[in-house]
Amino acid sequence: MATTYDFPSDLLAGQEELHQVRADLSALLKRLPWSVEPVDGFSDDNGWRKVERPASPGWSEDEQAEVEKLRRRERELAVFVTTHRYWAQFTGSDQVAARSRLKHAHETPPEDEA
Repeated sequence: MATTYDFPSDLLAGQEELHQVRADLSALLKRLPWSVEPVDGFSDDNGWRKVERPASPGWSEDEQAEVEKLRRRERELAVFVTTHRYWAQFTGSDQVAARSRLKHAHETPPEDEA
């Protein structure tokens, strides 16, 4: 049977928000052009594989600000979660196991574990 952990509510909330911010950042980056600055497209087949990129209009100031805001929040949450006082009670592999479990605490456990 897997070990259960009594994570504090603020740690759970921080980890959940970290998951959400990372998902939001990933979705935003997928929608944006591949280059922050405007740049012409190119094609290069001199390497071990052909690389092609279309022209990029770059990111607007609003898009750059949104990416920076999400990255800043991601860093804040990552620091909060990794330095939380809860981790002081664990050492070595126990700490690794607890941290790993926290990352999946928001998921619904399979029927045989519930």
